[in-house]
Amino acid sequence: MDWKAVEECAIDSHIKRRLMLGFASNWVGKLANTITQLVQVPVFFHFWATSVYGDWLIVSAIPTYLAFSSIGFGNVASNEMTMRNSAGDREGALRVFQSCWWLISLICAAVGLLLAPVLYLVPVASLLNIHAISETDTKWIIFYLGVSVLLGQLEQLMGAAYTCVARYPYGSFVKTMISLAAFAATIAPVVLGYGPRTAALVFFVANGIGTLTFGLFVRKDIPWIEFGWRHARFSEIRRLAPPAFAFMGFPAGNALNLQGTLIAVGYALGPIDVAIFASARTVSRVALQMVEMVNNTFWPELSIAFGAKDESLLRSLHRRACQMALILSLFIVLCMMTFGPWFLTHWTGGKVPPSRGLLSILLLVVVVYSLWSTSSTLAKALNQHQRLAAWYIVGTGVTVLFTYLLAVRYGLYGAAGSLMISEVIMNLYVLPVSLRIAHDTFPAFAASMMHYPASLRPGVLQARLRRGKAEPGPPPL
Repeated sequence: MDWKAVEECAIDSHIKRRLMLGFASNWVGKLANTITQLVQVPVFFHFWATSVYGDWLIVSAIPTYLAFSSIGFGNVASNEMTMRNSAGDREGALRVFQSCWWLISLICAAVGLLLAPVLYLVPVASLLNIHAISETDTKWIIFYLGVSVLLGQLEQLMGAAYTCVARYPYGSFVKTMISLAAFAATIAPVVLGYGPRTAALVFFVANGIGTLTFGLFVRKDIPWIEFGWRHARFSEIRRLAPPAFAFMGFPAGNALNLQGTLIAVGYALGPIDVAIFASARTVSRVALQMVEMVNNTFWPELSIAFGAKDESLLRSLHRRACQMALILSLFIVLCMMTFGPWFLTHWTGGKVPPSRGLLSILLLVVVVYSLWSTSSTLAKALNQHQRLAAWYIVGTGVTVLFTYLLAVRYGLYGAAGSLMISEVIMNLYVLPVSLRIAHDTFPAFAASMMHYPASLRPGVLQARLRRGKAEPGPPPL
């Protein structure tokens, strides 16, 4: 292979260190979420009646929809602030921060004020078929948890302050610790014998303290970030609105990809096959978590490189991110193909058969997904994702239709194979766009996927082994 064809800018030690710390902080975040899920279930089951815990799960799911209230301005602000600060425009980064801070604050305040009368007037418990938790407690739980979700929108913007100064691993770690502390605080009243309403109140108070603490950290660590309104401009909001609204297309597409296809399988094959399909896909999506960690790690660095107008570094980061995502997804897919059927059977208590064929198709979908998903991070990091979001909704919408048609004709194998449609569509759109942004060519990009550091090339490793064998051992004692 002609390695000159894939010659690229070396990623220096500072960037490598940030990438490693970023990956580690993302891993800690995933670990914290896993610990939360593992601890929550047995604790709540032990101290609350099963009916109470079941109703808690229903009620606590409602406020999560308020996370859409920021309409994507948190993500867009993070990208814009990072690019501007990297370009030396610190005043512009502050202007974006204050403009989005006040917009998100006003939106959250309006949603919170609207939430109160709605909860007062609407019989929420009756509508949700809640019986183990009273009507009054149900309303207060939704209010407390809803306000906590709204505070999370402000925390996302404060995390953007750390991202724009290339300290995103630290900002992510602090946010994870705040979330863990809030969870631990919520567990305390449960263990002490209190009910869901008190647990929700403690969670709300803990999140309020966490948000305030995060803000104090930002003021101490990044003095030029101010929480006033002197630099806020409506023109910034108007300019950032299109990419912010476009970010809403990704959760919409995810809903079509996950819930929409399950509904299609249900219409075509029935509830038993839905359970089998959903369980197998959950196992196959383990690899997606690693891909998302790669995407989140490289995202800020792509914004920094673009803001600094370092075209060579931008191209290198894009190549290395795609390479890492492919390697990790292939490795996990191989592991899941080996142990997945056994795990699936034991995880479901023998209710889902160990279909290696079904799982293999779903795992192949994950590998194809990993390439376009990581490549698309480039457009997202530069706020150039409007058409990308539209294509994602179109691709997943088409997939839902074909999931039904192929499931009727070919059963679960057809349903699994249909998921490949959106992945192929997205690869055909995303890769050319990303290569154009990075000023790269497909042959050079493809060759770079097989390009490893010189120290890891087989010839170099063999030479080291030969040298090691030729060197005399230590003298006998």
